[in-house]
Amino acid sequence: MGNENINSLQKEIRKLESTIKTLSSIGAALSSEHNLPRLLQMILEQARKFTNADGGTLYLVGDNKKTLLFAIVQTDSLNIRMGGTSGNPINWPPLQLYNEHGEPNHAMVSCHVALTGKTVNIPDVYYVEGFDFSGTRAFDKNTGYRSKSMLVVPMKDHEDETIGVLQLINAIDPSTGKVVPFTEADEELILCLASQAAVAINNARLIKDLENLFEAFIRVIATAIDEKSPYTGGHIERVAELTMMIARKVNEVNYPPFDKVSFTEDELKELRIAAWMHDIGKIVTPEYVVDKSTKLETIYDRINEIWWRYEVLKKEVLLKKAAEKCRALPENLLNKEVKEILKTYEEEYEFLRKCNTGGEFLKEEDKKKILEIAQRQIDLNDKKVNLLNEDEVKNLCISRGTLTDDERKIINNHVLVTIKMLSQLPYPKKLKRIPEIAGAHHEKLDGSGYPRRLKGKELSLQARILALADIFEALTAKDRPYKKAKKLSEAMRIMNFMAKDNHIDPDLFSIFVKEKIYLKYAKKHLHPWQIDEIDVNP
Repeated sequence: MGNENINSLQKEIRKLESTIKTLSSIGAALSSEHNLPRLLQMILEQARKFTNADGGTLYLVGDNKKTLLFAIVQTDSLNIRMGGTSGNPINWPPLQLYNEHGEPNHAMVSCHVALTGKTVNIPDVYYVEGFDFSGTRAFDKNTGYRSKSMLVVPMKDHEDETIGVLQLINAIDPSTGKVVPFTEADEELILCLASQAAVAINNARLIKDLENLFEAFIRVIATAIDEKSPYTGGHIERVAELTMMIARKVNEVNYPPFDKVSFTEDELKELRIAAWMHDIGKIVTPEYVVDKSTKLETIYDRINEIWWRYEVLKKEVLLKKAAEKCRALPENLLNKEVKEILKTYEEEYEFLRKCNTGGEFLKEEDKKKILEIAQRQIDLNDKKVNLLNEDEVKNLCISRGTLTDDERKIINNHVLVTIKMLSQLPYPKKLKRIPEIAGAHHEKLDGSGYPRRLKGKELSLQARILALADIFEALTAKDRPYKKAKKLSEAMRIMNFMAKDNHIDPDLFSIFVKEKIYLKYAKKHLHPWQIDEIDVNP
């Protein structure tokens, strides 16, 4: 064998080694890319690079197995970039694999390849029989382009099912710059690449499907928690929405201290899931606590029992007076003393009814009055008992809201349950902080929150965002039975104090105000009467 032949052989071997090495590296790159648009773009670009093709189209078989969908379209000489990450969407209608009579469409080369699973290599599309290239000719006429050589390859997955088609146009001879036919070596190379690509596409789809299933399951659980109480329906969804509004704005602003902060897509996804799951612990919270709209409510509102007892007291007064007269006492003959007693009973009941709502802070003098009223005696079942029992007094004397200390502990415990439940899930690395973020939505920067009294840098920025969103939603919620919805001005004033007291992140609150995130949220979720002018300078 002559030196010339040896050199030529060595050159071919080196070229083959380079090709194998390139294919190997491409395969590794394809398997590590899980973003489907980026993956599809990478596949077409690598296929064009291997064959030095001027343009190409990547099609995907539709879910119904009856269409070919345009996924990526590229032509260098016409500066065309569509689909993928180009920012230019493809609005072309899909290609039909079957006609209206159900007959296979073999006239279009890409459809033929999808239907048969066989490669088609055409030296010049203007001089070929068996395929309809009228659309290609029309495109060329409109653009001045000349479509010539074409290589169309099926993308088959591990089950030998065609999931897409690679169509390459106009192979360019690098030495002359002229369009040449695609070679047999090009066919083999692209078939190998197409096989790797199909597996990568299926993997990316599987991962995406699993992620979608996971997030759908999360939303189902969150909806179940919200539906558990008619008074908190939509709370989780609204908190999640507001959380992401704040996070995206943090990414957008270019002023300190967030000018160098940029959440990745994975970090945003992690935060979104944490927001959807932040109240999952409430799934074990008893309904009578979650739904306690008045201080005396259990299965029913016990203020009705107190009303009945006052009715008994009124009848006792009337019967006693009637007995003194030895006859029934007409209404118009009631003396002043009886009227005063009845009026006192009505005023006491109205006072207790108002205390039962828990709408305002209960003063110490009101607590004393409740204790005095409780000592009033009433005949029940031939036995003298206090008008109010110990549990009723305890509940009516709640200083703020409708929950006793024990009930508030039950409510607060939902955070520990949330952390416990979420910590048991096997998260991928990019979602591992979900339990920490979701479990910190009641913590405060000064360490006075619960359940772990975290403070300062112990709280991630994501956890601080979620905490701010949860507080604002709670302050402005219009569906709470135990409190009236606050106007924007009042809610923002409260949050301003919380920021100054280092309960919530003052820098985040500053963005919340400056970028008017509160107003965008309010216009969508609050009553018109709640939206007023605010006067807050964080």
